[in-house]
Parts: sequence; structure tokens; C-alpha cells
Amino acid sequence: MKRLPEILLAVLVLVMLCAPWLAPNGYEKQSRDFIAVGPTKDFLLGTDALGRDRFARLLFGSRLSLLLAPAAAAVSVFLAAVIGALAAFSGKRLESAIIFFSDVALSLPWLFLLLTIRGAMPLDIRPEVSIVITFLVLGLLGWAGPARIVRAGVRLILKSDYIFQAKAMGIAPSRTFFRYILPNIKPLLIAQFWISLPVFILSEANLGALGLSVSEPMPSWGNLLKELESQTSALEHPLANWQLLAPIVLLVAVVSLLQLSQQRLKGSS
Repeated sequence: MKRLPEILLAVLVLVMLCAPWLAPNGYEKQSRDFIAVGPTKDFLLGTDALGRDRFARLLFGSRLSLLLAPAAAAVSVFLAAVIGALAAFSGKRLESAIIFFSDVALSLPWLFLLLTIRGAMPLDIRPEVSIVITFLVLGLLGWAGPARIVRAGVRLILKSDYIFQAKAMGIAPSRTFFRYILPNIKPLLIAQFWISLPVFILSEANLGALGLSVSEPMPSWGNLLKELESQTSALEHPLANWQLLAPIVLLVAVVSLLQLSQQRLKGSS
């Protein structure tokens, strides 16, 4: 049962990957005869104001967020590994410059910076382009914290006896890094990757709730939450409108499972 969070996450990802078969209506097909209807046999979560299948949009939107948040986390961790290792290996001047820029990046209001960058871009861009921009911006802005941790880890490894032996044997720094240092910081990078996942998922949801994430008609957790702005009855009578709250419930469930998985990884390390 220790791996229950990871198993549930794997099941959710598998379900989202099967979205085209589980929701053949698609996320953008409009049914003019079924506008804003409740759950039916054909529409398990009803339809929205444009007659689109809410269940299909939830599956496709969840798939998008669950697949692209790891991509943004991978970009962030890769930059952190490169920048953090460079700071540890470089001379004092370059290291001080990297530390200064990471301090500046950490001191900035992260969410407001995301809003500024995304808000400066056109709102009428194609959905595919908006997907790439949203998660690329998330990945590029999330390097500072992990880079400082990587730098500290690399500096600690550089004090090890086997590193001194490698230097005495004349082994090139690049080979020393890939052969001796990278394998030792691999668990650190994996931990930072898992820590970044819920942050990026929630960041996209915040951007989408403000209309600055993935463009319509492509669904994501962010713009699915934005639809609740016009559905105030869902919050006033949640039991009568439970289907409208499905994106929130699924988002909370996924983030909670990720947090539980992180705690298990910390406990086993």
C-alpha cells in the first residue's frame, strides 16, 4: 500500500490517455440540441453553454495538464542541473553572478511574473502555440530554487575523496561530472522534478482561471475552472450541480496524490 499514490496516479494517466475512446464525442464538438444540460446517458457530466461534452473536455483537459506539467518540470530541472553544476564548478566571479541572478529570480513574485509574460502575448494565438508558450514559460521560470539545491549538492560531492583522486589522475572536469557527479545528484534531480509537478499544475490552473493559459477550444484544468465564473449556482448548490465541480475535485485529488508521493519519497530517502 505504500505505492498507492503512484498507482492511483498511473491509473489516472492511463484513463486520460484513453480519452479518445472513453469520450468519442470529442472536446470541441457542439450539440445544438443539448445546450447546458445535466448528466445524461450520452453526456455523463452534461454539456456546457456551447453544447460541448463536459466529460470529454475533462478527460482531454486533464490529459493535457498531466502530460505537459512533467514536460515543464523536466525543462526546469534540466536548467537547474546545468546552472547549478556550472555555479559549483566555475570560479568565484561566475558563481557569484549565478547566485545573484538566482536570488533575483527567487525574490520576484513568481505568479505575477507569469501573468505579466503571458498577458503580454496575444490572446488570439492558436491553441497549440498557447500550450507550448504556457508550459515553456513555466519551465523557464522555475529553475532558480532547484539550481541552488543542485549547486549545494555538487559542492558537497566535490569535497569527496574520489573527486580529489579523479583530479589527481588528470581526469577532465566534463568526464568527472558525467561519471562521478551526475549519478550522485540524480536522486536530487528526481526529487526536484516531483516537487515541481504540483507547482506547475497549480500555476497553469491559476493562469487558466484568469484566461491566460491554453486557448479555446483546447481544454485544460485552467480554462475548465474559468468556466465556473458563470456557474455561480454550482457553488451555491454543490450537491445539485456536482458535475460542474468535477475539474476542481480531480485537480485537488491529483495534487494531493503528488504530495503523498513526495512524502513517501522523502521518508524512503
